[in-house]
Amino acid sequence: MKRRQWLTMTGTASLGLAALLAACASAPVRGTGDLGVVIGRANGTLYIIDTTARTVLGAVPGLGDLSHASVVFSRDGLFAYVFGRDGGLTRVNLLEQRITQRVLQSGNAIGGAISDDGRIVAAQNYTPGGVKLFDAQTLELLADIATEYAPGRRARVVGLTDLPGRRFAYSLFDADAIWVTDASDPSQPHTTKFNDIGRQPYDALVTPDGRHYIAGLFGEDGLAMIDLWAERPEVRRILGGYGKGQEPLPVYKMPHLRGWAVAGRRAYLPAIGRHEVLVVDTESWQEVGRIPVAGQPVFVMARPDGAQVWVNFSVPDYHRVQVIDTQRQAVVQTLTPGKAVLHMEFTPRGDSVWISSRDDHRVSVIDTRSFATLARLDVPSPSGIFFTSRAARMGF
Repeated sequence: MKRRQWLTMTGTASLGLAALLAACASAPVRGTGDLGVVIGRANGTLYIIDTTARTVLGAVPGLGDLSHASVVFSRDGLFAYVFGRDGGLTRVNLLEQRITQRVLQSGNAIGGAISDDGRIVAAQNYTPGGVKLFDAQTLELLADIATEYAPGRRARVVGLTDLPGRRFAYSLFDADAIWVTDASDPSQPHTTKFNDIGRQPYDALVTPDGRHYIAGLFGEDGLAMIDLWAERPEVRRILGGYGKGQEPLPVYKMPHLRGWAVAGRRAYLPAIGRHEVLVVDTESWQEVGRIPVAGQPVFVMARPDGAQVWVNFSVPDYHRVQVIDTQRQAVVQTLTPGKAVLHMEFTPRGDSVWISSRDDHRVSVIDTRSFATLARLDVPSPSGIFFTSRAARMGF
């Protein structure tokens, strides 16, 4: 090669490298650990947020009916899996702010979960009932678990949660049952069935250590619990008849157990049709107290350090949020962040909580120690708020 040709090629390569470095310098590289999403309930849009800067980064439209939407995340926090009420399952790249895959997997869905290894996404369905398993990369259908409890009749599924070992637990509202499915081989899932658990399980949770699956019962007072660590797991009834002898109030909105508060040795849960939060000892699973609150609780959620429990309410008190001090076992603060508070989400270490106010079209960021409002974000009809830190938590 002649010297002039060599110099020309070297110069061209240098220019190319310089252009590449300049492009890298101009395109900021960021992680996903402080990202989150807010559901735009009315317009089928997912709003991507930065929880450090407390700003909306962008919007991803076209997600269908999000009137009761929920979200789980890939292990790296890059992808959000959005479960729509219309049966839509949508995979969204948070950094690129775009839909990568979307399927209409049922007629009416109510949420989902992702396996502990991040490879399987599970959707729970009302219509036609059952649970469907999907490949997390492609959204290819892997299995359809029919929750048939009578000839030609499938039960509506609620309370779906991930468990260690590629397992999922869920409750059958119409069949009074809890099923636990092992999806180690998703093409041939194996299901263990627990029947006669109590009337109409309406929602459920798994404790942070993955040991206890607990389903709330709408058709009667009490809850159904399974110790998943037991050699032979069986259903145990807890808090049976906690409202016995009292006239319950009309139930305006079903409370949620997914955000159930476990703080130290105590658990805090909403009492159906009552203006109370129940306090339960998690060793004996006996009630140890009740805390009067402003209305019928919907979400009862613990700050990550367990020092506080935050509560929102159904109508007519859904403009309020109350804060319980877990040492005093009493309400210490009442906030009015806006009309129709639908959801709350703590930052990973609990320095702030994000609260959606649907009818005021805003999300408020509240300091959990001073209770000062740190920011307000304009979001049309916001409902669920979900941070990527959920990717590292069981049952979220």
